[in-house]
Amino acid sequence: QVRLVQSRGGSVQTGGSLRLSCAASSGSIFVNNPIEWYRQVPGRPRELVATVGTDDSTNYSDSVKGRFTISRDHARHTVYLQMNSLKPEDTAVYYCHAFRFQDYWGQGTQVTVFS
Repeated sequence: QVRLVQSRGGSVQTGGSLRLSCAASSGSIFVNNPIEWYRQVPGRPRELVATVGTDDSTNYSDSVKGRFTISRDHARHTVYLQMNSLKPEDTAVYYCHAFRFQDYWGQGTQVTVFS
């Protein structure tokens, strides 16, 4: 069974940094598919934050561009989301996602940024 296992999140002050990780149990899903990070605030749709392609190309939403960095560790089948200069509006539950014949989601990680 394919699983995406996320690291724990945390609470940081405005301007702080956090790094999230997402480890894939399947090498094939890691190697052959883009991996994405989404976030969700209660009452709002899930928002795509960042994507890393199979060629390590990256894309970011305008809201995080220049502050967040997504990257892959091919040896560990793990994708990271480095979040810098965090703002209170970054507070959300963060999910990693991959699609290979079906959707795979991580379990979700709470990130709280307080002022």
